[in-house]
Amino acid sequence: MAASSALRLILGSSSSSRRLILSEMGYKFTLLSADIDEKAIRKEKPEELVVALAHAKADAILEKMKSNGMMKEIVDSQETTLMITADQVVVHDGVIREKPSTPEEARKFIKGYSESHAATIGSVLVTNVKTGARREGWDKAEVYFHKIPDEVVESLIEEGDVFYVAGGLLVEHPLTSPLVEAIVGTIDSVMGLPKALTEKLIKESLSEP
Repeated sequence: MAASSALRLILGSSSSSRRLILSEMGYKFTLLSADIDEKAIRKEKPEELVVALAHAKADAILEKMKSNGMMKEIVDSQETTLMITADQVVVHDGVIREKPSTPEEARKFIKGYSESHAATIGSVLVTNVKTGARREGWDKAEVYFHKIPDEVVESLIEEGDVFYVAGGLLVEHPLTSPLVEAIVGTIDSVMGLPKALTEKLIKESLSEP
């Protein structure tokens, strides 16, 4: 669904996957990114963690908008401005995995997906920038892999993309996509922005008085 001209959309993310997914949904948007220390926010449950991180990203971007004058421009405008922030973790064998920080950690993560499935837990938060109203939700998907050969693991580490995604989990990569046995859920959810949930939260935000 394409955005109406009365809607201004901000994607608060530096993720290329989320940019691609939101574009596929037919929306035009401005990009802003939040520079937060994600490891400073801890929650026991993955669902709570990703929602808390999405809120922290929104808070950080709103502060940035206040300091650069963008907020005043939005408040003075007749447009509705919505901001989307999101976060994702991978859960494997009951353990929450964020982005791997070392080659050793990435190697351990990727090899583990040969042994048992990975679940992605992703949040979406839509903030009405002018009113401050927020709508949140989370989505889950599961990914099952065939055995991932050691040479594929090493190639992925050397290339480096694994360090920018939760759990080092790459499903759309040319080296790993042939090794995906099954996905329970949607590919957009695995890639970090579930379309159905995002669309629902945008509609709910637009229908608020």
